[in-house]
Amino acid sequence: NRRFATLISLMLSSQTKDEVTDAAVAKLRIAIGGSLSVDAVIAAEEATVSEAISKVGFWRRKTQYIKQAAQRLRDDFDSDLPKTVDELCSLPGVGPKMAFLALQVAWNLNLGIGVDVHVHRITNRLGWHQRPTKNPEETRLNLQSWLPKELHGEINHMLVGFGQTVCLPVGPKCDLCTLSSAGLCPSAQSKKLSKRGGRNSASTSRVELDPGPKVEIEVENS
Repeated sequence: NRRFATLISLMLSSQTKDEVTDAAVAKLRIAIGGSLSVDAVIAAEEATVSEAISKVGFWRRKTQYIKQAAQRLRDDFDSDLPKTVDELCSLPGVGPKMAFLALQVAWNLNLGIGVDVHVHRITNRLGWHQRPTKNPEETRLNLQSWLPKELHGEINHMLVGFGQTVCLPVGPKCDLCTLSSAGLCPSAQSKKLSKRGGRNSASTSRVELDPGPKVEIEVENS
């Protein structure tokens, strides 16, 4: 049940804030009898599942995915989560990001980094890629090429909440970000107030990182 509950949480979390996901998981658990199990989801009416998760993004589609995934798990995987990325991705509504995270949490298997839109956006803003990556899968492959494997399981959890609250897709709150104030983010923006016609207006400008003074070393030939 714990592994299946992990999968359900991940399925509900897509395009949804963490606190909304947590509330939906708790409500679904109660609605289907107190146990978030494969059999309980299969036995539950679709309307019951829909009502419980109605606050998450794309809840109608996710209702179908949850019901279909539970049926597949019972029919093909003995009501348990499979241990490979390919098998997990064969379930309705499950993609690579979700599969990697499910394996990390449910089976303690570190087979790759779970990259969503937040990890993709933030790592590009921080300049973690030699060249900007075009999509989450390209981001995942590049991160895995240099980031120590023992950190693969932490990066998604570390950046998703940050991306939901501070490093937003539009209007990032750089004034609240310690990376910005420390000059560690090449994409940081600062807001300056200027008076125009007696009213204050905010303007946004790029913060350029100071490369520091140039140091020239002269070597004498012996």
